[in-house]
Amino acid sequence: MARNNARYGREDVEAYDRPRRSTRPRTKDRPTYDDAVDGVVVTVDRGRFTVVVAGRQIWAVKARPLGRKGVVTGDRVRVVGDTSGDDGALARIVEVRERSTVLRRTADDDDPVERVIVAGADQLVVVTALADPEPRHGLIDRALVAAYDAGMAPLLCLTKADLADPETLLSTYRALGVPWVVTRRGADGIDGLGELRERLAGRTSVLLGHSGVGKSTLVNALVPDAGREVGHVNVVTGRGRHTSTSALMLALPGGGGEAGWVIDTPGIRSFGLAHVEPDHLIEAFPDLDEMTEDCPRGCTHGGDEPECGLDEAVARGEADPERVESFRRLLAARSATDY
Repeated sequence: MARNNARYGREDVEAYDRPRRSTRPRTKDRPTYDDAVDGVVVTVDRGRFTVVVAGRQIWAVKARPLGRKGVVTGDRVRVVGDTSGDDGALARIVEVRERSTVLRRTADDDDPVERVIVAGADQLVVVTALADPEPRHGLIDRALVAAYDAGMAPLLCLTKADLADPETLLSTYRALGVPWVVTRRGADGIDGLGELRERLAGRTSVLLGHSGVGKSTLVNALVPDAGREVGHVNVVTGRGRHTSTSALMLALPGGGGEAGWVIDTPGIRSFGLAHVEPDHLIEAFPDLDEMTEDCPRGCTHGGDEPECGLDEAVARGEADPERVESFRRLLAARSATDY
């Protein structure tokens, strides 16, 4: 209908009414999703999620009401729709359960944006080769910091012990009380795999480490049908090539997740810790934490603090100097540039 306005002729666009916005009131009722079923996200690929529901894998997308809420590998979720797992079937994730733990990093130490790597894991397995490539303390220390900050139990997994003596590296971390397992390549596979299986049993464990250290080799040995691509170390740079491009969660053999889960992650090249506060880190060491109660306000507990309670405790013989030094090395790892 033309507007009753002499300024506009019939040939003018403004002469016609624009479509009006609907005046229908929005309903306050929200779906209850009573028919939703529980699942766990095992991998994420370009906005689609592979979810394990009742022992079978299904495809799912995120429901619109979730908005920008991120969904990551390890999330426990509720899904609706076609959960048959048949070809072409697609479900919707309608709820993300509260996360028990969150392993996160920043791209750089001064980057305020946190990136969640995985959720719901209770153990961080720091995989480090003893040679080929050479071990790098920087990443080990940073991974331990991330584990303590997330409330996850750390575990050192030293691979390729047939090429170098593990004692040199282990002596650095004994004072922290970090447990470890050692594996080596044997004639019939990987020696030491049995002890690693015991450490993983009944837990959700994230494998983290540089490319080329043997994460995918371990996953293929632990989960025979995993089929993870195995990379090689560049003889010039001494560094591995990325073979895993996204985090993948796999059930250990023995009961659809009841025996435990392992999460293989892409090789790490940057692991910023801008989100970790010194006071939060020291809480992971209760024996040291209680010695800092009289520290001056703003004390970082580092070695350059003039009146830190840790130094006073060492002087009184109440603290193990090696343990304090090890803790401070982790603290310094938050701002180290070489890892």
